[in-house]
Amino acid sequence: MSILTILAIYFIVWWVTLFAVLPWGVRSQAESAEVTPGTDPGAPVRPLLVKKVIATTLVAALITGGLIYLLTSGVVSLDDLPMPFDTRGY
Repeated sequence: MSILTILAIYFIVWWVTLFAVLPWGVRSQAESAEVTPGTDPGAPVRPLLVKKVIATTLVAALITGGLIYLLTSGVVSLDDLPMPFDTRGY
C-alpha cells in the first residue's frame, strides 16, 4: 500500500471524524444565558476548536491505523468486500 493511499484514507477518515467530534461539549448561548445581541441563540459560547482538531487528529490516526492493519494483515481483503457491479465476468 503506497503512502499516497494511506494519506488519502487518513484524509477521508479525518474529515468524517471531525464532523463526529464537533458536537462534543458544545453549549449554546441560549443554554448558558449569554446571548450576544445580533447572533443566533444556538451559536456556541466556546467552540473549543483547537481541542477538537487535536482529538480529531488522534482518533483519525487510530481509525486509519486499524484500517491499514486490517487491509495489510490479510484479515480482510478487497476481494471480501461486496462490489456494486460484478466485473469478474461470471
